[in-house]
Amino acid sequence: MAETEFERARLIPVAGIKGAKEAEDRATSALLSVMSVVPSLSRALLVPLGCTSAKKAKISTFVKPGYRTGDGRLVIPDGLIRVEVGQRTGFEALVEVKTGMNKLSADQLNEYLEVARGEGIDCVITISNEIAPSPGVHPTDGLKVRSNSRTQVHHLSWSLILAEAVKEHSHRGVDDPEQAWIVDELIRYLTHEKSGVVDFSDMGDNWNAVLEAATDGSLSRRSPEAAEICQRWDQLLRFATLKLGAEIGADVTEVIPRAHRQNPQARNKEFVASLCSEGSLSGVLRVPDGAADLSVSVDLKARKITVSTQLAAPDDRTPRAAVVWLVKQMKDAPNTVLIDVYQKSGRIPVTSSLELLREDPKTGLPESKQPPNKFLVRQQTKMGTGRRSTRKKGFIDSVVDAVIDFYANVFQDLQAFVPRAPSLERHNKTEMRTSSTSGQNEPVGALSVRQESSPG
Repeated sequence: MAETEFERARLIPVAGIKGAKEAEDRATSALLSVMSVVPSLSRALLVPLGCTSAKKAKISTFVKPGYRTGDGRLVIPDGLIRVEVGQRTGFEALVEVKTGMNKLSADQLNEYLEVARGEGIDCVITISNEIAPSPGVHPTDGLKVRSNSRTQVHHLSWSLILAEAVKEHSHRGVDDPEQAWIVDELIRYLTHEKSGVVDFSDMGDNWNAVLEAATDGSLSRRSPEAAEICQRWDQLLRFATLKLGAEIGADVTEVIPRAHRQNPQARNKEFVASLCSEGSLSGVLRVPDGAADLSVSVDLKARKITVSTQLAAPDDRTPRAAVVWLVKQMKDAPNTVLIDVYQKSGRIPVTSSLELLREDPKTGLPESKQPPNKFLVRQQTKMGTGRRSTRKKGFIDSVVDAVIDFYANVFQDLQAFVPRAPSLERHNKTEMRTSSTSGQNEPVGALSVRQESSPG
């Protein structure tokens, strides 16, 4: 009998999804049901929002819970998450979900916040394809919630949820085989085109106009279009951390100065100033246990992306040996990688390609032969210009690919220089002297402990 191909039965089927509302309802039910039976994934998503990390906590999830407002109106959020420790409710959250290009509504969320306050619920969690520009900053303007309020609002992008599910399944490992299969089914569902879950994939309607103005230097700092593109750039940096983190199974973060964490508007103004004056945008990513931070910079005028990292040079060897120390770490890196070698007192580096340094390390040293102080390792790639990726790679994909490629080809093999511990002089190698009283040899300058006999 001839073999026949069969379609595998799925826990969360995509068949039958006919519209945006159905996609939203099914995504809500799929995610919440998986969270109720895979506690490790729930902890990864909820603990950063203030939920207990107790492993014995019981997680219950519900869809379409109904609440009455003070004026008697019925309010129905998409979901409810309840975490109980023993007989006590340790965490409770209302959930509002959007899929596709649907945006969250401030009026709707403020209504849910009012219900949550009245019911003593800890927070409102929103889930959509929107990416918050910075941790702790909600993508929806107009929310009526104070920073010191007991009831808070938190946002999870579908990209973040998918990244955490991939890390949980492929890197951290789910101990229970049935739970591992369930997480795999969730990943399969969320990555299907019919689920309504999409990556950050659009720089917005104003991208082409802003790109052209930044190129010819006509962009104004007061332009609302520039401010919007810079907000999307911040979202892109966040998206890049999620994509890289899912690839390597680690919590990659965006490095944000404290002043900017407290004032996102100031951060946006700094991006706008750089975009208008130099035609460039930049950011810094941090990988756990990495040799240094990763810097990402795009030059819109030159249409180039530069990903780089900076390492301190060894100070316990010759200048040539210091360069060799770096080159040996990049055995698999492409020859086109550039190395900027800085001297202690110099601001202008000596720049050489990895190809030249492999042939002759001295090409990275100045004529003065002064020892290097630090190395800047960087890789440049072509920048995509499209607001979305179609047949050609768009801007977003080109930036994300540049980050992941640099990590894979260069960064993951780099180690920071660690000075050797000070050596303790070997006193037995010093000049020996002969003691006239004991007839024994003692090292000059050695510390000795003698036991004195008590009198009588």
